[in-house]
Amino acid sequence: MTLPLPCRALLGGLLLFGTATAALAGGTAYVSNERGNSVTVIDLDSRTVTATWPVGKRPRGIALSRDGSKVYVATGLDNAVEVRDRASGRLLASLPAGQDPEQFFPSRDGKLLFVANEDDAAATAIDLSGGRVAWQVPVGREPEGITESPDGRWLVVTSEDQHALAWIDLATREVAAETPTEARPRHVEFTPDGRELWAAAEAGGVVQVVSPQTRQVIATIPFAPPGVAAYKILPCGIRFTPDGSRAVVALGRANHVAVIDVASRKVLSYLPVGGRPWHLALTPDGATALVANGMSDTVSVVDLASGQTTATVPAGAGPWGVAIAP
Repeated sequence: MTLPLPCRALLGGLLLFGTATAALAGGTAYVSNERGNSVTVIDLDSRTVTATWPVGKRPRGIALSRDGSKVYVATGLDNAVEVRDRASGRLLASLPAGQDPEQFFPSRDGKLLFVANEDDAAATAIDLSGGRVAWQVPVGREPEGITESPDGRWLVVTSEDQHALAWIDLATREVAAETPTEARPRHVEFTPDGRELWAAAEAGGVVQVVSPQTRQVIATIPFAPPGVAAYKILPCGIRFTPDGSRAVVALGRANHVAVIDVASRKVLSYLPVGGRPWHLALTPDGATALVANGMSDTVSVVDLASGQTTATVPAGAGPWGVAIAP
């Protein structure tokens, strides 16, 4: 474990996570493997692979349905989002999803799937009951990250090429505002209370905090893992603990994740993982991170209290995204 900051910062993290041990409280992780055209299924109790599902071409975004019964997988080269039975992996449907879907977000009411289409330069809404495209809104070039605000008012989409965020008003289905960011925003995530939006600017090497009220950047968080060259720091996936007090950010070629105190926006610790972590997921208790290591073909199981990687689980070729079911 690497501890670049004062011990008192790490103690704050330990107090947050209590006396969590390496044991996990059950559940299953689903990992999309973009070069392997597969999904790896991992039992979190035994930390072993229980199944590998063949899926479509270049799977990236992955998430559970709101009722937890299905797994959605964006297969970018098929221009589709696959719907699979969570228990068996059986393909239930292949939904038309526009050109080159990457990340997506199941709407909070469970009726739609919001998809970022890199080649279409658009955000697409899929009607899940009808299995069809309900509507599409043009956004900036090379959209990848997409998320819905907790209050259901906004759909926010990143534009990697134009270094901006588009704020789509879901009532009017129009872009109501744009927020300039540092270079190549890849992922966006609202804090659980909806008061802030965090955007990972990959080429900029920072995470930027945006106010939903003003749609302006209000803070920029830099990273400096010890011994890592600045050009290798490529922030991507962001996840918040359920109480909203901590954020965990995957730092790409830096081969670390960063744990951040949300209130102060200070990095508490840098935790080494495998090669080029892209995305991650947290267990429901917020104590453990599962990190997809795209160049190592593994998943790191990281205990956030101790900062230790407690297991390294083999995945398919090019792990990209992670979803966890209790």
